[in-house]
Amino acid sequence: MQQPTTATMSKEMQDCVEACMSCHSVCEETMSSCMQMGGQAQMQIMRALMDCSEMTRMCSDMMMRRSPMATEMCALCARACDMCAEACMSMPDDPQMMRCAEACRRCADMCRSMAGAATTM
Repeated sequence: MQQPTTATMSKEMQDCVEACMSCHSVCEETMSSCMQMGGQAQMQIMRALMDCSEMTRMCSDMMMRRSPMATEMCALCARACDMCAEACMSMPDDPQMMRCAEACRRCADMCRSMAGAATTM
């Protein structure tokens, strides 16, 4: 079976994969920042960051290999991104948290769009 290339993906799918990969990176950076801060309040944020990081990585992988479950994964990924954005917004004075929330919201929107476009996958 031939590995799909970005040239064979729709523009919408390419954009979604890129949004997932970007969100994954920002979540990883934010986890590192969060660990340095410490504190018990960070635990809820850390869980959201971990879930979102893993979900976005898996979602982009599944779209790139044209998994038949990619549509459902996009829907779940959008939920994880929404939850992470919400958790990050609990610290509005932290620029890294705001950057992460923005990346999560963008990814959630793209994943929702892909989940609604099941016939193009």
